[in-house]
Amino acid sequence: MSPPKPECGPPIRALAEVLENHREGGSNHRLTLAIEGWPGAEPGQFLMISAGAVTAVDRTDPLLPRPMAIYRGHARVGSGPARIEVLYKASGRGTRLLAEALPGQRVRVVGPLGRSFPPPTASTRAFLVGGGTGIASLFELAARAVAEGAATRVLLGARTAADLMGVGDFGRLGVELDLATEDGSVGIHGRVTDALRPRLEQPSDRHTIVYACGPTPMMRACSELAAQSGARCIVSLENNMACGFGVCLGCAVPVVGGGFSLVCRAGPIYEAGDVAWQGLP
Repeated sequence: MSPPKPECGPPIRALAEVLENHREGGSNHRLTLAIEGWPGAEPGQFLMISAGAVTAVDRTDPLLPRPMAIYRGHARVGSGPARIEVLYKASGRGTRLLAEALPGQRVRVVGPLGRSFPPPTASTRAFLVGGGTGIASLFELAARAVAEGAATRVLLGARTAADLMGVGDFGRLGVELDLATEDGSVGIHGRVTDALRPRLEQPSDRHTIVYACGPTPMMRACSELAAQSGARCIVSLENNMACGFGVCLGCAVPVVGGGFSLVCRAGPIYEAGDVAWQGLP
């Protein structure tokens, strides 16, 4: 089944005002933006964001924007700008420059981009599995799943407790929550797939769907575990890209049956069985 097309309006180019930009443990940061004319977004869509704030002198190094998941949107107040949140790690020069953006400064954005997650329904048992920065793609999906009455469990994994993103936000949604860390500092001592495996073994009278986003090996493992249990698996790929519109061809992913798919245009949401995992690094 192909993911649905987004129901929101077409993407826009805008200068977004930085409302908040603060560190949340480890290298994790939370960026809150005010965007005029924002058309809304569906769970799983993303933005292209400039590498740092706009200054009086245009910066050309780094030149390219960064793709980032739309973590959470807030209800618009009157005719004012929309507010959205982005979670990211300051791990390279571009994201470190973004981490230096101050409230009142502006960043360039293009979005919303990409296709959205097919939403769960009341007859669904949904497992939302996030690893590392992939966690940022799942919050709005979790909120939608709860609203639809799906039996929802969120499983979040990272190297350490400090690397986990958004745990408090997911907890406040009221979903069942499992945590896993590779160093055992919180939750299960191991990978998030170690938490998923026994959950899939539990019988259910609902249709089971695994939604996964994170490192490629993690998503591939989720795909294999889901296949073994007869569950559907949907993944959100995190390929690098430079444009978000299918011009640069930098986000091509091999697909089953041969050929490639552009993550920015056909994705980032894919049926796990459509991805040729062996062709990915």
